Amino acid sequence: MTTIQYNESFSNGSNSFIPPEIMDDYQFDLKHFADACGQSPEWVMQLIEHGILPNRDQNNTYRFLGEDITRAQRAYRLQRDFDASFSAVAMMLDLIDEVQELRREVKHLHFK
Repeated sequence: MTTIQYNESFSNGSNSFIPPEIMDDYQFDLKHFADACGQSPEWVMQLIEHGILPNRDQNNTYRFLGEDITRAQRAYRLQRDFDASFSAVAMMLDLIDEVQELRREVKHLHFK
């Protein structure tokens, strides 16, 4: 069995780090969210269309949370590093989330 290690480096395209935990209490509109991710609003809309980001549309105004930045940055890195389509990125992120949840459960069971 082959194991792939995937290391992440955090940048938003302008070579500056935006710690998402600092922004967890904030909400962003589409333009400001795209800027924070270092991407275009059209790219962000593709993430929503493919279920990578939740659709929090309220009266034709999209709202994003600080935690969404982390997911969008991860999606961008997967797309860039593996030359993956949005559909493939959505599947990869779902699998990564599932593996992380299973690891948390296993760790929790070991400490009981």
